[in-house]
Amino acid sequence: MAPARVIGTIPEIEAKLVELRAKAAEKAGGPALRTSVMTHMAWVPPEWLEAAYGVLEGLAERHPSRTIVLIPEPEAKDGLQAKVSVQSFPLSDDIRIHVCAEVIELRLGGRRTKAPASIVEPLLIPDLPVFLRWRGRPPFGGIEFEELAGATDRLILDSREWSDGVPGGWRPLAERFELTAVSDICWTRTLPWRRALAGLWPGIAELRELRVRGPRPEALLLHGWLRSRLRRPEIGLVHEESAELEEAAVDGEPVGPPRGDRPAPSDLLSAELDVFGRDPVYEEAVRATAEGDAG
Repeated sequence: MAPARVIGTIPEIEAKLVELRAKAAEKAGGPALRTSVMTHMAWVPPEWLEAAYGVLEGLAERHPSRTIVLIPEPEAKDGLQAKVSVQSFPLSDDIRIHVCAEVIELRLGGRRTKAPASIVEPLLIPDLPVFLRWRGRPPFGGIEFEELAGATDRLILDSREWSDGVPGGWRPLAERFELTAVSDICWTRTLPWRRALAGLWPGIAELRELRVRGPRPEALLLHGWLRSRLRRPEIGLVHEESAELEEAAVDGEPVGPPRGDRPAPSDLLSAELDVFGRDPVYEEAVRATAEGDAG
């Protein structure tokens, strides 16, 4: 990775990108192509920074993009600090030609945290889709969230990261579906279990109670999915907390566990970056969960 230094204005950021791409081409001994397929924004409070960069390291070759990492520091002095870096990867069919992936880290100090769109919009690559990965629970209705969500084509979140255990969060999430396409990495984790449960058809049509051992968000999404798919809101849920989704049972009969290793965090995000449209099955599951959420 090329060295990065702190800079503070949009023109400086753009100039630094040009400089680093040229250095990457020189180092590679051949042309370095800017072949981004998207702009990938990530809202990353400081406590999520290490985990976020760990995921990003596994994405660059699979999803060459301009990644804008927004780090809110509301208690800091008003201002903007930026660091820019460029990674280059050889194309598989010609090692002389390298693809560049750009990372722009923006630390938003003080009041800057409340006006992020005015900073990122000049940095979005024209005519390419914009994805927004929001770490932690989004402040639905908050200025910073609404601004960035309004500038994106797809919002990616992970309801497992909602530290309050998700009560009351499903309804405002469901209200966003008509405004922005939404992905939930938590929902993606349930896919093997949904397949296992679907394999019990038609017997599962008479299901009375679902028992789940795992994180609460996964349990609620599985429950909402079954209620919405079977059109039976009266299905009960018994939940036992666990760090990972480990066990499910229908009316006392165990299901699974599915075979195979759990996907890595970078694999989960990569899968979401390949999806552009809305997911009506997920949306119905969230609406069903919101209806049964006591708040």
